[in-house]
Amino acid sequence: MKPLDQASHHADETFTRSLTKTLTYRVFILILDFSVIYLFTRKVSVATGFMIVSNIYTTIGYAVHERIWGRIQWGRRIFDKTQSAA
Repeated sequence: MKPLDQASHHADETFTRSLTKTLTYRVFILILDFSVIYLFTRKVSVATGFMIVSNIYTTIGYAVHERIWGRIQWGRRIFDKTQSAA
């Protein structure tokens, strides 16, 4: 397989894809956060408060982290899938 020129890399993520991944991950984490805090405290208000506050700043952090790592080439292997492996 021939490495692709990075400028034409077909696997770069769009902002919409990164945002969709971020939001679906956050929904999953919202459910986990609420469930765990509720199990420990048995208080809906505490679990809800923690869930809201925690997920505001972690959602922003996750989105920024994803976009930064999207620009880092270290550790990536990019191959042209149109050429068969010999």
